[in-house]
Amino acid sequence: MTFFTRRTIIAGASASAAATLAGCVGTNPNPSLNAAAPENSAMADAVEPQYSSIYGEVKDAAFTVPAVDYSQVDRAFLRKSVSYDTKEAPGTIVIDPANHFLYHVEGGGRATRYGVGVGRDGFRWAGEARIKSKQEWPDWYPPAEMLERRPDLNPGVNKQVVELQSGVGMHGGPANPLGARAMYLWQGNKDTYFRIHGTNEPFTIGTSHSSGCIRMINQDAMDLYQKTPVGTRVVVLPSPGAVAANASHV
Repeated sequence: MTFFTRRTIIAGASASAAATLAGCVGTNPNPSLNAAAPENSAMADAVEPQYSSIYGEVKDAAFTVPAVDYSQVDRAFLRKSVSYDTKEAPGTIVIDPANHFLYHVEGGGRATRYGVGVGRDGFRWAGEARIKSKQEWPDWYPPAEMLERRPDLNPGVNKQVVELQSGVGMHGGPANPLGARAMYLWQGNKDTYFRIHGTNEPFTIGTSHSSGCIRMINQDAMDLYQKTPVGTRVVVLPSPGAVAANASHV
């Protein structure tokens, strides 16, 4: 039984590639998933919400999520309801890294589609996981390899990076790279160290910029978070250069 984590991807990467990559994933595409292939992820019959409303400024707990600057995000990656032909059960999350989309299956042949940022070269993956836990305004813990590569992120150098309960990290808040919400992906009893999370860098949506985590516009991450219970199945479709592992145990 093979467990697949962000750490195994890093270990398997070449030394030169690992030296240039940042940090946040895991598993093997299974033909029995019957998730729609990217080319069948219907673009037709799309219903666009009132973007000025859903992407406006949000007061959330002690923080404020700023309004989305549309000039930073291609309109194709803004949230919309679309036709989606899949045998996946309603509530399932299907991620299409090749096209930078995340689908929340709604049933009745439809899904809510969100634009996402995905893993860059060396951190692409495919397969299954489940959401083990969720957190609002999560703390961020830079991976050890990132701290080695980025001395500016060490305590004493960066005032926002401090010793937290679980190690060196940054308190949750608008400046935090994990954004307003995070959903933690596990395989069985193993943390993959990959997340679906918000971002304070909306210009990375629609790109392959991360180290494996799935980035969303903060308002989209908040929308998905509120309708996604712990235990939700997450399917990541194959994409060029993706690492695959057996996820039949998930």
